Amino acid sequence: MKPVDLERFWADDELAHRDNCFSKDAPQVALGIRMSDECVFAELNEPGNPWGTTPRDRRIELNKRYNDLAEKIVGRRLLREDFPRDEEILPAYRGIGEVFGGEYVFDNNVTWLKGSCSTPEELEAVLDRVDKMDLEDFILPDNWYAEKKRVFELCGTRPAPWRSVRGPVTLASSIFGAENLIYLYYDEPELFTRFSQTILRVILTYIRVSTREAGLTMETAPHKFAFYDDDCNLFTPEMYEAFGYPILKEVFALCAPNPEDNRYQHSDSAMGHLLPILGRLNLTGCNFGPTVKVEDIRRYMPNTRIDGQLAPFTFMRNNEDDIIAEVKRDCEAIRSTGTRGLNLSTAGSINNGSLLTSMRAVMYAIQQYGRY
Repeated sequence: MKPVDLERFWADDELAHRDNCFSKDAPQVALGIRMSDECVFAELNEPGNPWGTTPRDRRIELNKRYNDLAEKIVGRRLLREDFPRDEEILPAYRGIGEVFGGEYVFDNNVTWLKGSCSTPEELEAVLDRVDKMDLEDFILPDNWYAEKKRVFELCGTRPAPWRSVRGPVTLASSIFGAENLIYLYYDEPELFTRFSQTILRVILTYIRVSTREAGLTMETAPHKFAFYDDDCNLFTPEMYEAFGYPILKEVFALCAPNPEDNRYQHSDSAMGHLLPILGRLNLTGCNFGPTVKVEDIRRYMPNTRIDGQLAPFTFMRNNEDDIIAEVKRDCEAIRSTGTRGLNLSTAGSINNGSLLTSMRAVMYAIQQYGRY
């Protein structure tokens, strides 16, 4: 394992996370990697489906064993060990894709949103149906109020306000098809715009309904919102300006209107051509694809925390020299901009197969090359 002064690292890392990772007192680049539940299987050489369902007792046992090992390798327990029992869990709101007639399908590896239409005529019919829907009645499951009362009386838990969603382009391309959506911009511009406006209206309804059900108001609820929009890279800047940007702008204005509020965009794809547009949203945090460079993000987002830019597949392959090279590159890049705000993370998901020794290699590289 790479040599790391663990006690010093974690003391410095605590300082590094202050002020959204922009603190002038930070001695080094912040570490954003904390691994993920799916990593237990490869690390412990245990069978299981990383993206499937793991029974609660086994999940707790695996996470505890993983954390025991993590303490030795990286000096911290990383994964949660406390999970609610089935009777303590509220039923989920219906998925936003279902509003548009989509179906969420688990293929033993990941859950996909299966589309509902493929022609402009079919899309128009879907949007007509959504316009006529009682969205609040659809969003809340049939047994919602009884279950909400039961869970609160059992353990005092209230539902959380809905503050993240698949990004608008990813949602739309799942429902209508990626190529169809691109053609729609050129062939049916009015329908293209209507699709965007309907998605916005549905998102705003989810926000308002869930905020009320949490017993909060827009003022008392957490001021934050996050979009996860991998497919935004498929759009030209002109297309994104017409479809995605208006949605993000209005949702952030409602949920995170103040400069210090949390406005987040994740898009682990080659979407660097959209940086000038996204830069106008004053994001407080971002996580973009591994081909998007730190210095390019900073050029358009001077005040945004950058969660990246280590490629997830580099991290998962566990070649420590390659990991160190990418971390060194990004540490040098952030210093070259004369700013801070780099939260060294993977540019996308942390996948099963990524080992704790690779996390330690990142820590080593930060301690060696990430000093401010």
